[in-house]
Order: sequence, then C-alpha cells, then structure tokens
Amino acid sequence: MIKPCWKPSVEGDGSRRGGGDDNGRSNGLMWYKDLGSHVSGEFSMAVIQANNLVEDHSQLVSGPLSSQQSGPLGTFVGVYDGHGGPEAARFVNDKLFPNLKKFASEHQEVSANVIKKAFLATEEEFLSLVREQWGTKPQIASVGTCCLVGVICDGLLYVANAGDSRMVLGRACKLVRGMMAVQLSTEHNASDESVRDELRSLHPNDSQIVVLKHKVWRVKGIIQISRSIGDAYLKNSEFNREPLLPKFRLPEPFEKPILNAEPSLFIHKLNSKDQFLIFASDGLWEHLSNQEAVDMVNNYPRYGIARRLIKAALRIAAKKREMRYSDLKKIDRGVRRHFHDDITVIVVFLDPHLMNRASPGGATCSIKAGGGVTGSTKF
Repeated sequence: MIKPCWKPSVEGDGSRRGGGDDNGRSNGLMWYKDLGSHVSGEFSMAVIQANNLVEDHSQLVSGPLSSQQSGPLGTFVGVYDGHGGPEAARFVNDKLFPNLKKFASEHQEVSANVIKKAFLATEEEFLSLVREQWGTKPQIASVGTCCLVGVICDGLLYVANAGDSRMVLGRACKLVRGMMAVQLSTEHNASDESVRDELRSLHPNDSQIVVLKHKVWRVKGIIQISRSIGDAYLKNSEFNREPLLPKFRLPEPFEKPILNAEPSLFIHKLNSKDQFLIFASDGLWEHLSNQEAVDMVNNYPRYGIARRLIKAALRIAAKKREMRYSDLKKIDRGVRRHFHDDITVIVVFLDPHLMNRASPGGATCSIKAGGGVTGSTKF
C-alpha cells in the first residue's frame, strides 16, 4: 500500500569503510547515504522531503567521465532543485551526465565547453519533451529545475550553475585557525541586484522584466530565478497560451527568451588546502551561512555529515517558527513545505593521497537520489 519514499539507483558503490548500505537508507522523509567513496576521497549525501512530491533530485557519479576506455576519470556531482513539479529535475538527473560523457568523448577531454554543451543539450531535449506532451500535459511547460554541477578531473574543479543552488569549498586557513568558506558558484536569483541589472540590460524595452511583489523580486512577477533548465513557458512564446494555466501566461507575447539555461562556469585548480566541497539546494542556505556549514563539516566526523547539516537547518527553521524541532518532525510532507523546502546536501571530501596519484585509485560509484511517494502516509 505504501511505496518507498526514495528510490535511489546505485551501481557498484565502493564504500571502503563504514559506508553503510550501498543503496542509502530512508527514515521518514529523509533519505541518506552516510558515507561512500569516490575516486578522489569520500562523500556523504542526504535529502529531506517537504513537498507532496519531492522536487529535488541529485546524483554522484565517480569513475569514467567519457565513453572511451582511455578517457578521463573523475567525479561528477549534480544537484537539481525542481520547481512546479518533479519532472524537469528527474529528467536532468537521467540525461545530463550521459550528455556530458558524450561530449567528453567527442572532444576527448572534460572542459568548461563540454559541460556547457551538456547543459544546453539537456535543455533542448527537455523542451522537445514539452512539445511532445503539450497536447496531453500542457502544464509541463511550467516545470523547471535549477542545476548545480561539479566535476573533479585532472586536479581541476569545474563548477557550473544555473539557478540558486550553491557550492562552497572548505579550505584550510591558518589565519582563522580552522576552515575558510569559499563560495565557488554564481547564483541567478532576482533578489541579487546584479541579476536584476543583467535582466534589464538583456530586456531594455521591458519595464516589467523584474517586479517587486510582496517584498520579493521576481522575473516577470512570477519566478525568482533567472536561469534554469525547463520553464518552457518563459523561453518560447509557443507555450505562452492556452491550455497553460492563466497564472503562468504573460499578457503579451515575447520574442526573446526571458530565462536561459546557460550555466555560469568557474574553474578552480585544487590544492592541498582544499579539504571538502558542499553542494546544496537553496533550502540549506536559507538557514545556514556558508561559514556555519563549513565549520560544521570541519568539526564533526565525516560519517553522516550531510544528514547533520540538514538537521541543523531544520532546527533553525523550527526556531524561526517558534516551535520545537521534535514537533516539526511530526509534520507530514506537503504541509511541511510551509516550514522549509526540500533540501539536498552532498559533501565531497578531497583526500590528497588520492588526488595526487597519476591515476585515481578510489572506488567507482554511481548513486542517485530522488523519487516520490504514492499511496497513503504516514512515514
């Protein structure tokens, strides 16, 4: 009668010590993989559900990054924070990494250009799906997802982001006697003045391109993010019409896409001071600062650290609403969304003795998190 809340798929997870179940575990609305191994170290991963259908999807793939046997090895991390429904995030979880492998094979390398091509190819594939389903499922035109990707390969870290998820590096620093938080991703949210300026410069003839609505800046008064995969109704006028729901339709047709899927890209050469990476959807950063998250990862054991970060965010969310954490935990999915968002956290540890090898020696793995609940509850 009750199907599992989470359906992670795992291929050959190589947890070397204390990794727990290969498939991860579920506890109520939480799914987690407390510790696993990737080719350059270890990782911890967790997701908490708040929506009726979880809209966060994520993955970590470690091993070959192309289809060629002699191709590059590394680790790929993806956090896909969906909105309007789970379809776009689920689609990206299935398609983005295969697209990256395809372009890495064609170019015989991993590069910023390869990652950008993978994003845009995935976008085109999803928009094609929207066209196919327009007649029977028009609301899929209003579904989209933020997309945060990290690729570790040949001593370099590539960070690509479209939307408002965030990646923070924990770097050893003698000056602060601990760990310094360094944000390496660029966010695309209309609350940021630079994003509003960018939108206005791209749409100089549209005085309503960003609108302050109920004290929140929104693109066209509808959505906070300016980049995403999906959201076809804000990218192509062919979807700005019935039978799409009126709340998504703009009063006038537009010639130029309002949102776009091109990621902001950053390349960082990793060194021995770089200890770990925190990838998370905006639900975590709503409650924890970059430094608070980095300090927590630095001060607690690796095992279960992603779950610990989520619990810390939930405790703060409960406190903001003047309620106890124990009471928040009793609130079911759907209603829970009024208190916090779906939250995904992936912490990737960088072990120098593995990073410095000529060929990475850690275990290969592939793990996805995401899914939904059908049938009755409670969990």
